[in-house]
Amino acid sequence: METTSRVEMLAKGGLREIPPQYIQPPELRPKLLKAEDVARIPTVDLSSSFESAREAIGSACHRWGAFYVVNHGVPIQLLNQMRSLGLSFFRDCPVEEKLRYACDSTSAASEGYGRRMLLGSKNNDVLDWRDYFDHHTFPLSRRDPSRWPLNPPSYRQVVTEFSEEMKALAQKLLELISESLGLPSSCIGDAVGEIYQNITVSYYPPCPQPELTLGLQSHSDMGAITLLIQDDVGGLELFKDGHWLTVTPMSDAVLVLLADQTEIITNGTYKSAQHRAITNGNRARLSVATFHDPSKTAKISPTPQLISEGLPARYREIVYGEYVSSWYSDGPEGKRNLDALLLHQS
Repeated sequence: METTSRVEMLAKGGLREIPPQYIQPPELRPKLLKAEDVARIPTVDLSSSFESAREAIGSACHRWGAFYVVNHGVPIQLLNQMRSLGLSFFRDCPVEEKLRYACDSTSAASEGYGRRMLLGSKNNDVLDWRDYFDHHTFPLSRRDPSRWPLNPPSYRQVVTEFSEEMKALAQKLLELISESLGLPSSCIGDAVGEIYQNITVSYYPPCPQPELTLGLQSHSDMGAITLLIQDDVGGLELFKDGHWLTVTPMSDAVLVLLADQTEIITNGTYKSAQHRAITNGNRARLSVATFHDPSKTAKISPTPQLISEGLPARYREIVYGEYVSSWYSDGPEGKRNLDALLLHQS
C-alpha cells in the first residue's frame, strides 16, 4: 500500500487515468495558457554595480515578488550536481531503499521522502502530483546527514555544500532587499533572526491527465526567502494581476521568491510570490527549493521604519510557529494565511 501511494510508482504503472484523490476541483485546474502568458521575470546580475543590483532588486520585489539572479557566486557545477543527484535518487534508487527514508506521515514538514504536504486541511483529500525529499540543513543542530540518502555516494556531501552556498546567497539577498528600501542592510535579517533552512527536492512524474491535477497547489511560501533551481522542463507558474503566467527555466540562474514573512516585515511594500506547479504529460520535472525561515519562536511584525502616519502597520504581529501550524493545518489556498493577518485593506 505504501509503495502504490507514491506518485512515481503510479506513473511507472502505466496509468491512463489518474486516481480520484489527485483530481482538482474544476475551478483550481490549470488552464491552457497562451504563448504570451509568460512571466517576464526580471533577471538581476549580481556582478554588476551595487547600486544597479540594488535598484533592480527593488523594482523586481515591488512588481513581482520574484526575480532571477545570475553571476550569483554559487558554482554552476554545484547546481548541476544537486539537480543530477536529486533526479538519480528518484529515478534510479529502488523503491525499497527510498522507503527507508520515508517521512513521518502524521507530522507536517518532517524530514525525508514524502508525498503529502498538508495535514487535516479541508482540501486534504486532493493530493499534489509530486513526491519529494526534504532535508533539514540549518541550524547545524538540526542537520543529520545520516537521514539523507546514502546513494548516490556523493549525495550527502553535495547537499551539505549546496546548503551552505544557498544560505550565503540568501543572506546577501536579504541585505540587498533591505537596502533597496532605504533600510540598514541588516534590517530584514535581524527581524528574521537565526535562519532555519530546509532543502526540498521535488519530483513531478509524467501525468496522464495533466489538465485535471496540479503538481503543487497555489501558495506563497511561509518563511522569508526561497531560492529555487529547476531543470529544463517547464511547470512553474506565478500568479500576477489576476492571471497565471508560466516561468521559463534558466539553468544557470537561481530564482528568488519572496515569502510571507518578508511581506510582513516590509509592511506590504514588497509582496510574497504566489505560485504553483503544473504537470507534464510526457516528461518528468525536478526542482530544488531552498527555504530560509525564522525560528518557530520568532515574532514577526512590520519594521518600524516602514510605518508612518500615512502608512500604518498593515499586519498584526505573529509568532512564526503559529503561522506555520495554520499554513499546514488549514491549507494555503493562495495567500489566505497572510491575508488573515491584515489590519488595513489597501
